[in-house]
Amino acid sequence: MEPIIKIKDIHKYFGHVEAIKGVSLDIMKGDVVVVIGPSGSGKSTLLRCINRLEEFDHGSIVVDGIPLDTAENINAVRTEVGMVFQQFNLFPHLSVLENVMLAQKIVRKRDHKEALKVAMELLNKVGIPEKAKAFPGQLSGGQQQRVAIARALAMNPKIMLFDEPTSALDPEMIQEVLDVMITLAREGMTMVVVSHEMGFARACANRAILMDAGQIVEEAPPDVLFSHPTHERTKAFLSKVLH
Repeated sequence: MEPIIKIKDIHKYFGHVEAIKGVSLDIMKGDVVVVIGPSGSGKSTLLRCINRLEEFDHGSIVVDGIPLDTAENINAVRTEVGMVFQQFNLFPHLSVLENVMLAQKIVRKRDHKEALKVAMELLNKVGIPEKAKAFPGQLSGGQQQRVAIARALAMNPKIMLFDEPTSALDPEMIQEVLDVMITLAREGMTMVVVSHEMGFARACANRAILMDAGQIVEEAPPDVLFSHPTHERTKAFLSKVLH
């Protein structure tokens, strides 16, 4: 079986700084991969390269058989890949319902009735159907992030990318977002998650990856990586984040 995401020898520079140093990674359909590592290790940059939100300087990425090498291909990949950011990036002047409907109409060319039906189904799925007519400013951070997940899912993506989706949230709101992500993982969604939520990694991920200084240091099932890391850098990092 071909990987749904095939990353080969990716290099990325910011000026003279090499942020990603020859990373290669295969992700299969249905994989849930959690990427951990210190700040500045290149994990978010790598995630953003997968849908070409970040240009890479060398190497290749193929997503669902489509190489990220032309503008046309990049747009094709972006319609198949949902992305959820640390900041929710909702349109403040649109209601929750309108936020979830907008891209469906523009990109997926759905009519109003179909977009509305999909939006309401997804607001039910993320547990906030009663907030359909509210505006983002009236919601908690956890609720806003759940709207952002619903908006991404409305495009029927084959892959979901999460870039530290809970790091901007108050502690009591983190679990409500993780619960939605756990449901997605159990339904078989292919997910790449940059996060320090070790409980989520243990519950859902089939692989955990530690990045440091732009490279993959160690890769293993979460229980193995967290309990028996082999690399000194992994041991040092985990000693600070596992309590």
